Amino acid sequence: MSFKELLDSWRATASAPRTARTFAVHLPLEEAAQLAALADMFPGRTAEQLITELLGAALKALAAAMPYVPGERIVSSDEQGDPIYEDVGPTPRFMQLAREHRRSLGGGGGKRAAPAKRTAKRTAKAAARPARRRAAR
Repeated sequence: MSFKELLDSWRATASAPRTARTFAVHLPLEEAAQLAALADMFPGRTAEQLITELLGAALKALAAAMPYVPGERIVSSDEQGDPIYEDVGPTPRFMQLAREHRRSLGGGGGKRAAPAKRTAKRTAKAAARPARRRAAR
């Protein structure tokens, strides 16, 4: 095996940072049987690795399937000069909540989208939001 192949293999099997929190689930019988079949087919992967990878792929597909709902505010324009309206559908809320939970779970690292440009006032407001939420609990 060449070094390039080894590096490619490491990249392909590298895992993202993990939380300290464990999630225990009781799988329906059919899904448990399918998971066991995958583990037999791919003996280099544990059931936990398979579940993690499948869940990651499912969440990406779910986020991609969320509908774009155009709002009234124009946020940009495309190459032809046509307006692009803000998304008021579920995607922005899902992404924001995921970022907040990533921070609260200690996931400062890992894959993340490029930060949006913010004004200082909006950044301060966003930073204060989780603190107010924790204080209200």
